[in-house]
Amino acid sequence: MTFTKSILDTLRDLLPEQRPLGLHEPEFGKTEKALITDCLDSGWVSTVGGYVDRFEQDLTDYTGIPHAIATVNGTAALHTCLVLAGVQPGDEVLLPALTFVGSANPVAQLGATPHFVDAETETLGVDPQCLADYLKEITELRNDICVNRRTGRPIRALMVVHVLGHPARMDELAAIAERYRLTLIEDAAESLGSWRGKRHTGSWGRLAALSFNGNKIITSGGGGAILTSDPDMARRAKHLTTTAKRPHPWAFEHDAVGYNYRLPNLNAALGCAQLEHLPERLTQKRRLAERYTTAFTDIKNLHFQLEPKDCRSNYWLNLLLLPDAEQRDQLLAAAHAEDIRLRPFWTPLHQQPIYADAPRMDLPCTETLFARGVCLPSSANLGGKV
Repeated sequence: MTFTKSILDTLRDLLPEQRPLGLHEPEFGKTEKALITDCLDSGWVSTVGGYVDRFEQDLTDYTGIPHAIATVNGTAALHTCLVLAGVQPGDEVLLPALTFVGSANPVAQLGATPHFVDAETETLGVDPQCLADYLKEITELRNDICVNRRTGRPIRALMVVHVLGHPARMDELAAIAERYRLTLIEDAAESLGSWRGKRHTGSWGRLAALSFNGNKIITSGGGGAILTSDPDMARRAKHLTTTAKRPHPWAFEHDAVGYNYRLPNLNAALGCAQLEHLPERLTQKRRLAERYTTAFTDIKNLHFQLEPKDCRSNYWLNLLLLPDAEQRDQLLAAAHAEDIRLRPFWTPLHQQPIYADAPRMDLPCTETLFARGVCLPSSANLGGKV
């Protein structure tokens, strides 16, 4: 237990004494209370209201992506992205096995099949070289459609996840998607405030999804958003997420099977207030990551995950990589006994019973990262006041 004790001693020295100490907790102040009160006073608390429009505009201003459509949560945003990408029952969608189940569930809900691909250690995201080699081996283009020769099914899209907020290698992955005629979708649920070079995550894909769940870097309680640079996609996204209702002063006419996915104005008011504080939160989280980096430097056989080269990560969750699963489990047990709520990576999706039969490439890096990874307390306020 010496190795575990060294890590726990470091955490005790670095973190406040409060217990329980959560993984990622939201923070609210006067701005949030003021905007929510204003929203309540206006009477416009559901899916129509000025704060929804403001939140969408604030997101486009911040990310530089021209269109944002606010949704009730990140899963709804991702589901709509897949619909807009033309994913049909019987199709396959490539996505990493090292992600939250919410990335795969919308694929299955459309009657399509998740097809799992491997990660890489530097970014934690999809490994472009492994993916390129794999697609060369198992696919062919038939009438400009990528087809899995092993199953005979079309592969319609590539979903890239920016895991724990670290940007994936998007230039290479975008080139692969173009080569194989795949619609590129970015699951940017964890990466608001993360940049690769001068581009915000979500700006490579034809479509992208954000999440504002209570554990994200900013929260609207629930909430998500669809991002796109395509004005036609944006119009279609807004239409479908508003039950596909045709504009009319009083008539209820619907021209497609739509979804009741729009973000309520009350949640948007909270999101607007939170977004005002995003620059401060990012500063705090970088400061916390720097403290972790320094604190763990002298512990042998321990790796703290840094942002990829040429990237600026939001460090949504800070990650330690331990030597093996035994050491990981010892640390998790010891920390939880003290009410320090560390957590492992999500169990890889190919190891979940619901997706055990899904097609996949060999996943050695995914399985190694899962066996070794432990996420640390990462709330912005742990980085101190700015």
